[in-house]
Amino acid sequence: MSIKLAIQRAAGIAATAVPAASEFRAWARSAVGPHRRDAELALRVVGEEESAYLNHTYRGKRGPTNVLSFAAQLSPDVPVPLLGDLVMCAPVVLREAREQRKPAQAHWAHMTVHGCLHLLGYDHVTKREANVMEALEIEILGRLGFANPYVELKKRSVKKK
Repeated sequence: MSIKLAIQRAAGIAATAVPAASEFRAWARSAVGPHRRDAELALRVVGEEESAYLNHTYRGKRGPTNVLSFAAQLSPDVPVPLLGDLVMCAPVVLREAREQRKPAQAHWAHMTVHGCLHLLGYDHVTKREANVMEALEIEILGRLGFANPYVELKKRSVKKK
């Protein structure tokens, strides 16, 4: 099995603000490995301005977002293992981790797994799709030693009511 991940940090994103490349690779491998024998993907960590631009340009939504997934659009007869690109917004991921009162590392892992599953074709538009995708995320994150991110969110939302 060969899962290759190229990682870029946009100018202005400090290395200390993001996990090590080896961690991103392990998280991506855990998400992609059960579905693809070979895969190549890229991860770019950006600031809010670039994230907002991409979010508006490609999704028609205003403001930055935690992770964007751009699946490779290849013809089935092209024997290239290219899966696609992920763009993660460091300030948004770090802010969400603080707001959700969970370790930043856990949220980075979750967003990496979430984005990789999107590249594999999973989505959460309908309730059924969301249930399938969330179950996969919980399983993968559990194997990586992270808590169920959705249980934590539900607990916090109940406490706020």
